[in-house]
Amino acid sequence: MKLPILAAALALSSAGLAAPAFAQDVTGLWQTQTNGGQVEISHCGNSLCGKLVSSNHIKSDPSVKDEKNKDASLRNRSLKNMQMLYDFTGGPTKWTGGKVYNAADGGTYSGTITLLSANELKLKGCIVAPLCKTEKWTRIK
Repeated sequence: MKLPILAAALALSSAGLAAPAFAQDVTGLWQTQTNGGQVEISHCGNSLCGKLVSSNHIKSDPSVKDEKNKDASLRNRSLKNMQMLYDFTGGPTKWTGGKVYNAADGGTYSGTITLLSANELKLKGCIVAPLCKTEKWTRIK
């Protein structure tokens, strides 16, 4: 009689191993591919957003401004903690309809975020398809 109970317990414990291969939570701190950027992605209401926490420019001058912004009235804002991702909806592994602000050229682009694994995501920003740039980001925490 103990054998069926043991078999049932083993079946239940191995069922837990068949869980998804990675946690489907994109929130956290991510390392970008360019300029030593670190972006914190979080929930903003019903969408995802992301702020620039650090970069090589911010490390060398924490008061560095958004000087290349196409909107002259925003050129005096600080790059540190500036929202650069906003309005992404969807999930659990792909978010679309968002905007990506690129401080390097002052442009805002249509974006898509795809969670590739628990520690890697793909960010795609487009002027218009097929004029797009894609980066892979790595989770810091």
